Amino acid sequence: METWLRLQLTAVRARIQFLEQQERNRPAPIRPPRPDWLLETERLGGRSGRPVRVHVGGCGQARGRAISREQAVDALGQGVEACYGCRPDTELGILG
Repeated sequence: METWLRLQLTAVRARIQFLEQQERNRPAPIRPPRPDWLLETERLGGRSGRPVRVHVGGCGQARGRAISREQAVDALGQGVEACYGCRPDTELGILG
């Protein structure tokens, strides 16, 4: 029994070493670039609703989908609210 347990322990240690080596050799995941602008929409039971707020891409309060600069300007021009934290209207040069 003792011999069998030693063999099992050796096998487990070898497997751990193998998996750790695989992990070290795996390339780090590449994150997509952060979007410049985000459009937050109403949340309706998992579905997106009407546009609620425009954010600068790095805003900590931002939730939503990436949009272009032109779409951000258009949304703000149509009355979509600018986030009070990141002030995309100021970043875009739109004074309200």
